[in-house]
Amino acid sequence: MKRLLAASILILALAGSSGAEEVIVFAAASLTDALQEIGRAYEASSGNKVVFSLGASSDLARQIQAGAAADVFFSADSAQMDALERAGLVRARERVDVLSNVLVVIVPSDATSALHSATDLVSLRRIALADPEAVPAGMYARRYLESTGLWETLKDRVIPTLDVRAALAAVASGNADAGIVYRTDAAASRRVRVAFEVKREQGPKIVYVLAPLASSPRPAARDLIRYLLSAEARRTYERQGFLVIAGR
Repeated sequence: MKRLLAASILILALAGSSGAEEVIVFAAASLTDALQEIGRAYEASSGNKVVFSLGASSDLARQIQAGAAADVFFSADSAQMDALERAGLVRARERVDVLSNVLVVIVPSDATSALHSATDLVSLRRIALADPEAVPAGMYARRYLESTGLWETLKDRVIPTLDVRAALAAVASGNADAGIVYRTDAAASRRVRVAFEVKREQGPKIVYVLAPLASSPRPAARDLIRYLLSAEARRTYERQGFLVIAGR
C-alpha cells in the first residue's frame, strides 16, 4: 500500500511538472539585476524556468537574426528591435516600450578628480564607454557628447567595451579614469561613484523595448512578458532606478 501511495505521488508530481516550460530571454546587460530578481519571482509563481542571455543588445539582436534560440527579446534601444521587426522576427503589435534610464558619468570610488560637467572630461586620458559604434549605452553616450560639442575632442580617449557592464568594470578596476553608463549600472557597484548625472532633457531619449519572438512556440513566453509588465515587476524596476514608461 505504501509503495502504491509513493508511486501515485510520483506520478502526480511528474504530471504537475510536465506542463512547465523553459523561456529563453535575450536581454540588455543593464537589465541584469532587475531581471534576475523578477525572473526568480516569476519562476516561483509560475513553475516555469527562465534562462537569461545578457549582453549588448546589438550582439543579441545579431545572434537572433543568425538563428539563435530565443523566446523573448528585451532591448536597450528601439533600433535593435526595429531590425528584428524588419526581418519578420518580431511583430509590431507585440512590441512594448517599457523602461527609460538616464546617463551618469562615473569615476573610481577613490578618485580625487572633480567632474561637474562634460567639459571636465577633457582633462582625462581614458574614458570607458560601451562600444559607441554599436552598443546602445555607448551610442547614447556618444550622442550626448556630440550634443555638447565634445565628441571629436574626446573620441580618441574612449575605451570601447563589449557592453555597459564592461564599461562599469573598467572604471571600477581603475583601467579607465571615468566612464559613461546608465544610472542603474552605477548603483550596482560600490567601487565607483557618480560624478554627475546627465539631465534627461540634455541627454538622448533612452527606451527599453520588450517583445516575444514571433517564432517562439511557447505560451510561457507571452506569460512571462505579462509578468515583466506587472505591478510586481514595476516595483523592482523603480527600486533599481529605472523609469517605467509602459502604460503612460
